[in-house]
Amino acid sequence: MTTARHRRLGAVAAAAFSVLAAAACTDPGPSTGSGASTGSDPGPAYSSYVALGDSFTAGPMIPPRVDPACARSGSNYPHAVARTLGIDDFRDVSCSSATTANLSGPQVVSSGSTVAAQYEALTPDTELVTVGIGGNDIGLVALAGSCLALDRSSGRASAPAGPLCATANVRDGVDLVDRAIDDFAPTYGAIAQEIRDRAPQARILLVGYPTGIRDGGCYPDQPILPDDATYLQAKIDRLNAAMRQQADAAGVDYVDLRESTVGHDACQPAAQRWTEGLFPSQPAAPLHPNADGHRNAAEQVLVTIAD
Repeated sequence: MTTARHRRLGAVAAAAFSVLAAAACTDPGPSTGSGASTGSDPGPAYSSYVALGDSFTAGPMIPPRVDPACARSGSNYPHAVARTLGIDDFRDVSCSSATTANLSGPQVVSSGSTVAAQYEALTPDTELVTVGIGGNDIGLVALAGSCLALDRSSGRASAPAGPLCATANVRDGVDLVDRAIDDFAPTYGAIAQEIRDRAPQARILLVGYPTGIRDGGCYPDQPILPDDATYLQAKIDRLNAAMRQQADAAGVDYVDLRESTVGHDACQPAAQRWTEGLFPSQPAAPLHPNADGHRNAAEQVLVTIAD
């Protein structure tokens, strides 16, 4: 007998592979659409979906902006997933600059207003939850900023005598960023448990971070020296590995964005770039995914759900 779960997974699989087929036939240039879509309606695989996360989920500066307070885009990957799966009961509460503290407590945003704790969007009826967070907790964007070999007055690349961050974050042989990631890692397990407590029926997916910059970088096109570029990407990889390990331990899904974004980092030509550099060539925040990056993230989420 066909169960409701089997019907649900079949619908998700149909949607996921329809998205991938459409993407394979699409010009790889900059996306101007609103995200993943399909030519057929497989019916909603899940009736309710909540998206939690930080700016890598929210999609700041990518049009259309649907929430100015959190700089949230209507073209981010949660919106694309919800549209593809035909989910009407959809709540995207991701917010730029969010840390894991803002999952359980309110967040004061740049305008000075306060947004509610993201967990408040969950209900016992929630069936699908994606979470993309952790970079701000370990200071990932601040780390990237500290790696920039930049003349602050002119905004031009300016090579210092040696690496800025590949050595500066090591004290007495201990890498401080590695230690911060390792100390933070168990938080992912706590997040999974909190979601389970609030939404016992939910399928939970922890969404990793994409490739930011290739090993060795591309100085001076992106103003980060070779050793610093390699160091920065290694820390993104370490955070992703910690997220995957904790997801496995908690029995929830991990969505890998690293592999699918290799060759689409900030060093690539504009038409191939899914993560923008310091000076974006497409509408997106610096050092963040653009619309094409969010489209890819949606595809990876859909494939993971269908697996």
